Amino acid sequence: MTALPIPSFIVRYATAATDPVRSRVSALPGVARVNARVRAVEAACHRWLVAHSIAILRVSLGIVFLAFGVLKFFPGVSPAQNLVESTTHILMLGLVPGGVALVLVAAMECIIGLCLISGRAMRGAVYLLGVQLIGILSPLVLLTGRLFDGPHGAPTLEGQYVLKDLIIVGAALVLAATLGGARLRSD
Repeated sequence: MTALPIPSFIVRYATAATDPVRSRVSALPGVARVNARVRAVEAACHRWLVAHSIAILRVSLGIVFLAFGVLKFFPGVSPAQNLVESTTHILMLGLVPGGVALVLVAAMECIIGLCLISGRAMRGAVYLLGVQLIGILSPLVLLTGRLFDGPHGAPTLEGQYVLKDLIIVGAALVLAATLGGARLRSD
């Protein structure tokens, strides 16, 4: 049997790790100080993120809900008005008129937004958010043809609007987990 040749990039990588010149460079006092400072800055940033990122997520999600909710109170202003009316018509079996459903959705979004921004009544906000997420994602099932009616089945503007709501779902799940005691931790 003949041995297979070792590719040159593997040989270069293996010798670089044991190269005395490279080890001497990393041992220089200036390089060590720079590495230590970079690690210190990274550690400080990490501590700040652990301390504040959940609150920032909560407030920013609240602002999004409040802003989109307020828009729905004004007929013709919200780009999602038609989609909301169509979805609620299907979900509520046509029993609630579109205008009433739009105001109910607007009110729920504003309440969720205010609770998230203030950090008060978080358990109630998360429950309302769970109900809202059903409405947010149901067009993916109920109105699939309308959402993906672009060229070659590409998402329409409404489809893109609903798909971006997947980020909201992820953020809501993180906030819901914090109610049960989940926390970021610094290792």
